[in-house]
Amino acid sequence: MLKLKYGNTNTYFVQGNKCGLLVDTDYAGTLPAFYKEMKKAGIRVSDLSYVLATHYHPDHMGIIGELMKQRVELLLLEEQREMVHFSDYIFEKDRLPFTPISEESATVISCIESRAFLSSIGISGEIITTPSHSIDSVSLILDDGNCIVGDLEPLEYAEGYEDNDSLKRDWERILSFAPKTVFFAHRPEKYLY
Repeated sequence: MLKLKYGNTNTYFVQGNKCGLLVDTDYAGTLPAFYKEMKKAGIRVSDLSYVLATHYHPDHMGIIGELMKQRVELLLLEEQREMVHFSDYIFEKDRLPFTPISEESATVISCIESRAFLSSIGISGEIITTPSHSIDSVSLILDDGNCIVGDLEPLEYAEGYEDNDSLKRDWERILSFAPKTVFFAHRPEKYLY
């Protein structure tokens, strides 16, 4: 797994045995910076078969539509469908270069189906819902001990929030997989074991 940092959001490239998965992108308008970061990391667009957004806030999905035009398939969770166009208005209002996501071209699966799907592309793990940040938030739990949680708040922050039961439930579920390292979108990774 490689971390790509070309804006405000950490994005991750997971190389499976059959193809590659990009987890999150940055804001609309960051495609040139994304290409530079990929070149630096030795990754080509042809290495990207799928892109997964941990949720559909603007700083996590801004260039997905552009990547889809280059034959990178969106891996869209059924649980995220109602939020896939959440950021469209923000990009239009800010007049940023933005290509809306075409859901018709996405590969749509449920979280329950995620283990089988990931296995089919050579990645061992599964995708689970972690809705304490937003109703469409998901986390990628890899069997090698790596875990990508997007904007999920660290567990130690739970006591400081009014709705901390939801955050605690998300972390209980994640910790049930015994991850070794947790990767966040806006903070350094955390080593658990």
